[in-house]
Amino acid sequence: MFKFFKMIPLIFFLTFPICLNAHVQHYEDLERIEFDIYRNNKKIGTHIFFFSEADGQLAVKSEINFEIKKFGMVLYTYHVEGTEIYEDGKLIKFNSITDQNGKKKYVNMFLENEEEYNIDGSSYQGNVPTAYLLGTWWNHSIVEAPAQISAVSGRIIKQKVTFLGKETIELDGKTYNTLHFNFSSTDKKLSKNKKLNTNIWYEEETLSWVKASFEKKCKWEYRLVNMN
Repeated sequence: MFKFFKMIPLIFFLTFPICLNAHVQHYEDLERIEFDIYRNNKKIGTHIFFFSEADGQLAVKSEINFEIKKFGMVLYTYHVEGTEIYEDGKLIKFNSITDQNGKKKYVNMFLENEEEYNIDGSSYQGNVPTAYLLGTWWNHSIVEAPAQISAVSGRIIKQKVTFLGKETIELDGKTYNTLHFNFSSTDKKLSKNKKLNTNIWYEEETLSWVKASFEKKCKWEYRLVNMN
């Protein structure tokens, strides 16, 4: 019996890819996904995705805005705008601009051929395999990727993905049956502030992203508030 339960994560990953291949198409009927961003359990901003389809392509525009205040004074601001373009379920282009408290970062990325993306980013320039996926989390195919591409700077983050089990969680008064994953960096030489250690929850039935949490000097959470 004990050996059977140890096999559950393996069985899950052997069967999960059947659902992954068409995931981008799951969002073609959606217009908007909205998350509230919390820092130490206090709401500080939003992350919103906008979905639109035209000429056989799916455009996913996202915008992140938050600010950290103390005694009513703004100490830190963060703003990101990005656009992903998909064709036949495959990412063919991505651009983003980030203002991180006055520090500018960017990514310009396109599908160069069937096997490679070309990336011009503030932290990385060069080609990478198409098996590396953009780290915007909404596309659950990222659970299978050997590495993710930072949507802020283009940095390549080689990753280990661990399935932690099924959980029932409540967000904004709604209950979700979820699949809980942990994403961690495989490069042990990275400094602590560069290492990936993020928990992501996907709804079990639709595989839609509903929550994220990580710790970087404090506790951060993304909580789904709207999907339509």
